[in-house]
Amino acid sequence: MAGRIPQHFIDDLLARVNIIDVLDGRVQKLKRTGKNFSGLCPFHKEKTPSFTANQEKQFYYCFGCGAGGNALGFMMEYDHLDFPQAVEELAKMAGMEVPREESQQNRQQQQQLKSLYDLLEQASQFYTQQLRSHPSREQAVKYLKSRGLSGQAAKAFDIGFAPPGWDNFLEKVGNDEKNRQLLEQAGLLIHNEERNSDYDRFRNRIMFPIRDQRGRVIAFGGRVLGDDKPKYLNSPETDTFHKGRELYGLYEARKHNQKLERLLIVEGYMDVVGLAQYGIHYAVATLGTATSAQHLERVFKMVPEVIFCFDGDQAGRTAAKRALSTTLPVIKDGQEARFLFLPDGEDPDSLVRQEGTEQFSKRLDEGLPLAEFFFKSHSEEMDMNSMDGRARFSSAALPMIQTMKPGILKQMMLDRVSELTGLSQDQLESVVNLHSATQSAPPSQQAPDPFVPDYYDEGDYSDPGLPPTYPQPGQQNSKSRRSETSRSGRGTVQLSERIISLLLHFPTLARLCELPVKLDQLPENNIPLLCALIDYLKSHPRATLGTLYVDWQEDPLLSGYLMTLNGITYADPVNDIQKAEQILRDALPKLESRIDDLRLNELSKKISRSEEEKNELNQLLLKQHLNQAPNPAK
Repeated sequence: MAGRIPQHFIDDLLARVNIIDVLDGRVQKLKRTGKNFSGLCPFHKEKTPSFTANQEKQFYYCFGCGAGGNALGFMMEYDHLDFPQAVEELAKMAGMEVPREESQQNRQQQQQLKSLYDLLEQASQFYTQQLRSHPSREQAVKYLKSRGLSGQAAKAFDIGFAPPGWDNFLEKVGNDEKNRQLLEQAGLLIHNEERNSDYDRFRNRIMFPIRDQRGRVIAFGGRVLGDDKPKYLNSPETDTFHKGRELYGLYEARKHNQKLERLLIVEGYMDVVGLAQYGIHYAVATLGTATSAQHLERVFKMVPEVIFCFDGDQAGRTAAKRALSTTLPVIKDGQEARFLFLPDGEDPDSLVRQEGTEQFSKRLDEGLPLAEFFFKSHSEEMDMNSMDGRARFSSAALPMIQTMKPGILKQMMLDRVSELTGLSQDQLESVVNLHSATQSAPPSQQAPDPFVPDYYDEGDYSDPGLPPTYPQPGQQNSKSRRSETSRSGRGTVQLSERIISLLLHFPTLARLCELPVKLDQLPENNIPLLCALIDYLKSHPRATLGTLYVDWQEDPLLSGYLMTLNGITYADPVNDIQKAEQILRDALPKLESRIDDLRLNELSKKISRSEEEKNELNQLLLKQHLNQAPNPAK
């Protein structure tokens, strides 16, 4: 981590940079329309401009996909930069030098990270050299040739070879205490406590370096050459590598084409490399895990279309359904997801070798669109000619559709459910409400654990030292999502997101926010973010969005919220502080009411209750009755 960027510099930079200059050349057909500028949104496909920028207020907003923020936010979204990188780019435009508030701790952290990156790059070079010169390399070369891989393709991805033996790379860098510690931090060395010995993590394996968006080696994946288990071994979580967010081959795909239109998500490393060899340069692979919401949010910021590739067997179908449930809460209008199922016994790389690039590309184009796969997978096992079958279909399909963001696609899917079942929209809404009241968390709505293997054979993949899974900043909450109708008329916006948006517009209103106890139990996304934001604004009364970015970038947890904040800054824009205050005063009691509803539902389901619980239930029922009673003053 570099030194902290001073707050005053961020404010000065945003004051000097004109957002229209930032957008010019990046937003197609950008032109003045009255006081604003409009153009084609760069974050989703559209033919009619829905992207607007206000020069006076220095912010942008897209009415099509909901993207919005200031110049820094745009740079982060458009160029896929983290906050410091975006500041550096804007500073270049303004001809300014970015100052850093260096501390001893910052310098040490920065040096530590540099040492890790240097070591990982050294390891990559070592493995590629071993593939060319080690006496045992023939087995590795034979395997790569058996998979139809050319030397040119192997070179493009820097594929290497970790030779047999316990400490080849350890001896290469030097077996002293300092190097051993650094190797272990990089995920390249394993320490055996019982024997008090150290050995290379990767041995007798084909090595695939994993790179970040800047091309730096951050981790490795290794494919075993013998009969050892696991078949595939990935680096553990380190300071440089967070597998739930990374995709193998993404750097190489963007290096080949900065203007990617689609990404193909496949199972493994060899699929990515093999497809690239045949001209399919837009394939990526998750790292031994199921595709997570974090993966998809990142991908959809880069491309408008994602294609999932699965085996045609039952395991592949199951994996596809899980990918579907992960995609639904993430996808927006203007984005597209397809599902491709391969013939039995075929991998992507074997199939493209067999039938050629043109035919394989045709398969991709013919992949099932998300909506088509959704309705096919939900209806194929049900008798849609019977009332019971249609009822089962509605109960399964509607909760999943309700996880989607408001938009045209969601409405069209609801219309399709109405056609298939004969139920009106009002009746469908009643079904949804009934389902929400009787089921605390529908399985279809539960976000998949980004670190749990699904489609992949658990015996084939291993990640020693993988930490327990905890919700990440911006990650989909596993509980059901409840929404409020937006006062701005743009469909639905979560109550927590509305409050966040209001506070980002008017930070001084944080003084009004007394959050109810047990707020963390509320089944809504971004509750931790809301709490963190209110705490920050209360302790920094003069804070701005710029100061928040500066302060939060230094915190490992809070920095993960920055992209989420940028995405909902203008989720429910309100320009009048009095109106904002009234909305906030109305919203806060609703949070408490929802917590009460959850507890009431929990107590109502209990067969036997303690005296304390009985009293609590009576109090909640009374409170609910008073809240629902008409106000005689009105």
